[in-house]
Amino acid sequence: MSAEAETLIRARRRMSNEAIAKHDAAKLRGFFAADVKVIVGDGSLIQGVDNLIAAFKGQFKDPDFVNYLRTPATITLDASGERAAEEGRWVATWHGQTGLSGPYLAGWSRIDGRWMIDSELFVTVGA
Repeated sequence: MSAEAETLIRARRRMSNEAIAKHDAAKLRGFFAADVKVIVGDGSLIQGVDNLIAAFKGQFKDPDFVNYLRTPATITLDASGERAAEEGRWVATWHGQTGLSGPYLAGWSRIDGRWMIDSELFVTVGA
């Protein structure tokens, strides 16, 4: 795997985590492909960046919502260097509530020279 690609993907994940921590939905848009598909922890499917950003905005309006933190464990690049898979753990936190957590898998594609998330799957196994 290209060390440069892994470094860039990890940096983009770190920046997306920072945007979530700041509840900055507008900044999050730049990390996702227009046709992104996300299966969230309850199994629901969110399709398209507009719907995904709307979902984040809804979470950010909840005064008890604190953060979603995604921590990558491994990143695997395909032979062409244009796609990558990120595997890791996610944790969701709210004020005064037990958080949720579990494994995740994110698909990344190089779009116009930038690594963008085109798909994500979050599985809730901890509460």
